[in-house]
Amino acid sequence: MMDASRPLDALNKARNKRVIVELKNNIQISGELKAFDIHINCVLDNAEERQNGEVKRKLGTVFIRGDTIILLCPSE
Repeated sequence: MMDASRPLDALNKARNKRVIVELKNNIQISGELKAFDIHINCVLDNAEERQNGEVKRKLGTVFIRGDTIILLCPSE
C-alpha cells in the first residue's frame, strides 16, 4: 500500500509506473502514467484498452480527462 498523505502524493509515486484507469463508461485503460494535473487529467504512454482482463486494442499515448475517471490504481 502506498504511503501518501495527500491524493496527489499517491499519483506522484505512481508516475512512470503502470496504472489501470477505469472510466465512467466502464472502459478500462492501462498504461504508464507520464503526467497529471490538479484535475487528475492524465497522460498515459503505451496505453491499452482492456476488456475482461484482455487487451482489446493498443492506443499508444493518450490524454484522459480527469472528470471521466472513477478509479486509478498502480498495477504493480
